[in-house]
Amino acid sequence: MPITLGDVEAARARLRGVIHETPCAYSQSLSDLTGARVFVKLENLQMTGSFKERGAANVLLQLSPAEQRRGVVTASAGNHGLAVAFHAARLGISAVVVMPEWAPLTKVTAARRQGAEVVLHGENYDEAHARAREIEAERGLVFVHPFDDPRVIAGQGTIGLELAAQVPDLEAVLVPVGGGGLAAGIAVAVKARRPGVEVIGVQADEIAAMKAAWASGERVTVSPAPTIADGIAVRRAGEHTLALCRRWVDQMVSVSEEEIANAILLLLEIEKTVVEGAGAVPLAALVNKKVALAGKTVALVLTGGNIDVNLVSRIIERGLVKDGRLVRLAVMLRDRPGQLARLTALVAEMRANVLHILHDRAFSRARLSETEVELTLETSGREQIEAVKRHLTAAGYTVAEVTPG
Repeated sequence: MPITLGDVEAARARLRGVIHETPCAYSQSLSDLTGARVFVKLENLQMTGSFKERGAANVLLQLSPAEQRRGVVTASAGNHGLAVAFHAARLGISAVVVMPEWAPLTKVTAARRQGAEVVLHGENYDEAHARAREIEAERGLVFVHPFDDPRVIAGQGTIGLELAAQVPDLEAVLVPVGGGGLAAGIAVAVKARRPGVEVIGVQADEIAAMKAAWASGERVTVSPAPTIADGIAVRRAGEHTLALCRRWVDQMVSVSEEEIANAILLLLEIEKTVVEGAGAVPLAALVNKKVALAGKTVALVLTGGNIDVNLVSRIIERGLVKDGRLVRLAVMLRDRPGQLARLTALVAEMRANVLHILHDRAFSRARLSETEVELTLETSGREQIEAVKRHLTAAGYTVAEVTPG
C-alpha cells in the first residue's frame, strides 16, 4: 500500500500548528432528520476554506531547498490550488496554479490574492492537469498532485486521526470522493485506529469515476459533465488512491444534482453552515438513504465552503420553490382599472406575501379584454398555496401555478 498509519501520524506531527484541527460538532437537527447520530467535521473552517490544506502543506513542507527554489505547479478544480498558493506563499515558494476556465471565481480570486500565478485552461480538470504538466516541463517546476501522491494522501488522512479522537463511539464516516485522496487517507487512519468503523465514499452521479473503478478494480475515464460539486469533478481515479480505496473503503455511492443542492440548503438553514457542492454530498447520501445508517453514530466530512454566492442564491430560490415556500401564480384579470388592487387584496387576506408582480398584455395568452398577471408569492408551504388558489378561484379568477423548467 502507498501509505501506512505511520505516514499519517508523521504528517500530523508535521502539520501541527500549520493547519487547524477543525471541530466535529454534534447536530441534533440532522440527527432528528436522518435517524442517525450525526456529527459534522467542519473542514470548511480551514484558513482557505477546505481540507486541501492538509495534503498541500504536507507536500510543501517535505520539499528540499533546491525544490523550493525551483517553485511548484499544480492543477486543481479550485481548492487544492488555493491551498498550494496559501502555503507556498507562507513558505516563500513561487507557485503556478492551473484551473479549468469554469473554475469558481471565488477560488480563482483567492489564489491570486495569495500571490500565485493562476492559469485558466481547458473545460475540465483533466485538461487543466495536462497543461500543468506541460508547464512543469517548460519551466522546470515541481508538480504537486492534487490527490494521487502518498504525501497528499497522508496529509488528508490526518482528518481520520482527529475523527477517531473526537467521536469515541464512531461507527461510520461519509467522505466526498473525487480523485480519492481524502477517502483513502481517512480510511487508512480510521481503520488502523478503529477497525470496525465503516468508511463510505460519496460521489456526484454526473462524474462517478471512483465508484466505477472501485467496483471493477480498473481505472476508467468517465465523460465530462457539469456538476455543482465541482470540487470532486474528477474523470479518472488515481492509481494510489484506487488501491487504497479498494483495500479500506467499505462502500462507494453517488448522489444526484438535486440531492446535492438540497443538502447545501439544509446545511445553510439548519446548521447555519456554508458548504460547497462537494462538501454537501455526505449529507445528501445520508438524507436520501443511499446508505443504511439509522441508529448509528455517523461523521459527515464537510470538506469545503468555497461556493459562489450567486450559486447559493439560485440554490436557495429553487429550494424554496421545492418546499412550497415560494410560488408563482398566473392569474387572468379583466382589463379594467382597480382589478390588480382587488387581486392583491385577496392575496393579502390569505396572508401570503407578494414578492414580485408581472403585468403582461402583449405577450400573454389573454384575450384583448383581459390581462395576465404573474404573482410571485412567499408562503408557509403547500397547504397555504392551495388555500390561496381556492380563494382566488372562488372570487372568479382563472388561476394556474407556474412550474419551474
